[in-house]
Amino acid sequence: MKKKLIVALIAVLSIFVLAACSGAGEQGAAPEPETADTVTTASIIADEEAFINAVSADGSWIVATLNDLTFEEAITVEGKFYDDGDSENDLYRKIAAYAQDDQRNITDRYTITAPEMIIKSPNTRFQAGTFVGDIIVEANGFTLYDAVVEGNIYFANEEYQKSAEITNDSEVTGVIEVQN
Repeated sequence: MKKKLIVALIAVLSIFVLAACSGAGEQGAAPEPETADTVTTASIIADEEAFINAVSADGSWIVATLNDLTFEEAITVEGKFYDDGDSENDLYRKIAAYAQDDQRNITDRYTITAPEMIIKSPNTRFQAGTFVGDIIVEANGFTLYDAVVEGNIYFANEEYQKSAEITNDSEVTGVIEVQN
C-alpha cells in the first residue's frame, strides 16, 4: 500500500512538472486576471476532510484520490474551475479516483462511497474509479469516463442530461434519468 501511494504521488507530480515545463511562454509580465476563481494546482488527497475541501468552491480544478474514501454525508462538488487552472481555457473539473504510472497507465482504482454526490460545477468529469451512491447532476457537461457508479445518476433537468456524457467503458448499476 505504501509503495502504491508513493508511486501514485510520483506519477501525478511528474505529470504536473512535465506540463509546466513544456509550455512555450512569452517573456515579459503576464496580465493580471480579473478574478481569481480557480486554483491552478491539483489537490492530491488521502482523507475525507481534504477531499471535501478540494471539491468545494474554494478547492482545486483537479482532485486526485490516493485511496478509497467513505463519507456519511452527501458530497457537493461546486465552483467554477478551468482546464489546467487557466481562465483562458474551458470550464473543467476532474475527480480522478485512480493512480497512474509515468506513461499514464492506470495502476489502481479507488472507491468513493457517500449517500450522494451533488455535481454543481460545470463540466465535471469523474474518471476511472467507482462511486457508491447516487450522483445528482445540477450543472452542464457532466462526464462519467471509464468509471462505475454503483447507484443512480439523476439530472436536475433535461438540459443537464443532454449535455452529459457517459462513455462506453463506464457502468451505472441503477437508473439514469431526469429527476423532477
